[in-house]
Amino acid sequence: MRILVYPHSMEMGGSQLNAVELAGAIRDRGHAVGVFGPDGPLVDAVHSRGLSHVAAPVPRVRPSPAVMRRLSDVVHVGRYDLVHAYEWPPAMEAVYGPFMRFGTPAVCTVMSMAVAPFIPPRLPLTVGTAEIAERERGHRDDVSLLEPPVDTGLNRPGDQRSARAGLGVADSELLVVVVSRLAAQLKLEGILDAVRAVGVLASDLPVRLIVAGDGPCRAEVEAAAAQVNARHGRPAVTLTGNLTDPRPVYDAADVVLGMGGSALRGMAFAKPLVVQGERGYWRLLEPASLPVFLAQGWYGIGTGQDGAELVAAILRRLFSDPEERARLGVFSREVIEDRFSLTAAASAQESRYRSAIAARPSRMRWSPSLVRPLAQVTWYDVRRKIARRLGTVNADDFNSLAAMTRHHERSTS
Repeated sequence: MRILVYPHSMEMGGSQLNAVELAGAIRDRGHAVGVFGPDGPLVDAVHSRGLSHVAAPVPRVRPSPAVMRRLSDVVHVGRYDLVHAYEWPPAMEAVYGPFMRFGTPAVCTVMSMAVAPFIPPRLPLTVGTAEIAERERGHRDDVSLLEPPVDTGLNRPGDQRSARAGLGVADSELLVVVVSRLAAQLKLEGILDAVRAVGVLASDLPVRLIVAGDGPCRAEVEAAAAQVNARHGRPAVTLTGNLTDPRPVYDAADVVLGMGGSALRGMAFAKPLVVQGERGYWRLLEPASLPVFLAQGWYGIGTGQDGAELVAAILRRLFSDPEERARLGVFSREVIEDRFSLTAAASAQESRYRSAIAARPSRMRWSPSLVRPLAQVTWYDVRRKIARRLGTVNADDFNSLAAMTRHHERSTS
């Protein structure tokens, strides 16, 4: 098969890294795989896995007519059998681009915590949690569950001391790490919680926080870190900026904080994990909490409590008991090996590709199931523009459980 993988962005992030890692695993099974997208930091990761990067224009709006034209041309010239789109903008561009022009099948993966209701219901959809899969089966024809895979060979424990030395971390320091895009939606609240928590703990513990990543909220995180560092007279919080390869950060850690794909990669390095969410949500991964995360994903919604206070208490518990940290680290790695193998995920994805190609329609025609999503996404875009002008709400990318609830209510009203 010839497969064109289309991540929703070429910035570093969990969904995008999953797309590239799975693309490499599909290629290793004997298929021709290209990765479509504009230039960005992820291009290096594409090339490092021996995959070809096919350039795309930078979209001004989503879905983008310019991207649809380019995507259609690439599919036609490259004779691709299928487009694998990640998240809603690539899904819409794949359907109303090469699918409508040439009948090229598409499949969609949504690793966010919400699925846009205007993704065409007949498009085969894969989601990352059992709860989301159950919800979507009431709205869509073909829904599969694929928990975010991790390359356990590429992401595994290494030489922790060397990794720490490379980051300038002393053996005596207790290192907490966050690998995340520094964005307002979903991420910023928890990152600032972690900074404030370390600011409290640093009064009597040799604790240090490394935040690896970049994004539009970097200045806010830097300001919070500067306050903590000034108060303690040492670099208790360090920002690395964007890292093409964040593996040394995970390897150096004593404890990982995170959500989604970043949480899973931290687990692959045999680290204790504290799962981050919204509204003050923090919870330690341990045998009792594993079923919760397997159902709802590596994320949660709190009750509005003080997240900094909560995560500080969890970290203090872990730092007081090295044996528990070691035990939970082993548990993390076992969960990844048992549930999140990239090899098994690639086999399942290959089967989905074959099914989608086999079901390709002989004729392309407009139908209500294709017209209605266009109307929905147009109205969604109008609402966003109005809200942006009024300054009443941030752009909504469906990346939260609250957003999922709101948008399913709209889609069924």
